[in-house]
Amino acid sequence: MENISFKIYKSTTELPENWDYVSHDNHFLQTPYLNVLEKSAPVNMECFFIGIFENNELIGTSLAQYLDLNKLESFGERDNCFKTKIRNFVFRNFASHVLFIGNNMITGQNGYTFIKPIDFKHVSDVMMQCSKALIQYFKEKKITIHIVSFKDFYTECSVELKKYDFGALYEFSAQPNMIFYLNKNWKTKEDYIQAFSKKYRDQYKRAHKKIEGIDVRELSYDDVLKYETNIYNLYYYVAKNAPFNTFFLDKHHFSTFKKQCGNRFRICGYFLNEKLVGFHTILLNGETLETYFLGYDETIQKESMLYLNMLYNMTEFGIENGFKKIIFGRTALEIKSSIGAEPVNMSGFILHTNKWVNKFMDKIFPKLEPEVHWQQRHPFK
Repeated sequence: MENISFKIYKSTTELPENWDYVSHDNHFLQTPYLNVLEKSAPVNMECFFIGIFENNELIGTSLAQYLDLNKLESFGERDNCFKTKIRNFVFRNFASHVLFIGNNMITGQNGYTFIKPIDFKHVSDVMMQCSKALIQYFKEKKITIHIVSFKDFYTECSVELKKYDFGALYEFSAQPNMIFYLNKNWKTKEDYIQAFSKKYRDQYKRAHKKIEGIDVRELSYDDVLKYETNIYNLYYYVAKNAPFNTFFLDKHHFSTFKKQCGNRFRICGYFLNEKLVGFHTILLNGETLETYFLGYDETIQKESMLYLNMLYNMTEFGIENGFKKIIFGRTALEIKSSIGAEPVNMSGFILHTNKWVNKFMDKIFPKLEPEVHWQQRHPFK
């Protein structure tokens, strides 16, 4: 491959007109979604869209995100222990300006896509060059990027990338991505329920009994506008109580997403006596169903097993609409495995721009990562 180059864009209005054609394999790199990021990214995030060219012809697209962690009031409030305080101090002082090559808001290999086969040496080269160009861009704005993170590669890709420039970076593996590979013989939710062993069929029945009285319905764009404040408050409660956070969504994120992506983005509301007590969101991405953010009223969630019912509902939607797999992401691993999702390891690569800190990345990083102990469930016969 000759003459590989790239161009960094700050607005979707500047993108080449065949951008979506080149990005057709991944909805998270197409302009409707990039518009969502541009119009309603988290307050501490700035997004960049990267076009990759061969002899001036667009052959690939990518995404970069800059996060200023100083703008966060909290990194997550669940684990208020000494280790968390140390971690927060380190992040504020040595890691507050972070550049992601990829998408920090979702789990999965969504950092780049190409319209034609491209070897990993060129992928490695162009990703590295993009990061250097963006570090320089921020340097000119008097901002020092502390950390560059290349995120979310499946094992076969990370193995290949390590043969080139990525081999010099610290490779890390956070919690696995929970992916549900749907059985192609399942056509209805009854097929799914029948596949459970007795213990997990009982769990399903118990959860369904608990949610009786709660009305579940898909929200239109007008509904999302109507309930926007409520939706945000339910999301914010869940996000704030996560063990670790690097951003909080913009207050209008969900309505912007619905407006830009229409029927490819679905929001389901959970109503008790006409009051919104929970919601879940999904994105239809080719043959893959991507789960996105959700929220709930904690008092109702415990009593009605709301979260578990959301997982079942998203799974049933995936089965009945012919999806091949559902990406459930990185949190709540055990409960997701109890509905059928399986852990898939993903890794990222990290570079600290201070060469002394970078030298000891393998010692520092594991101490900052919250430990997760969980037991994988095997729900099927």
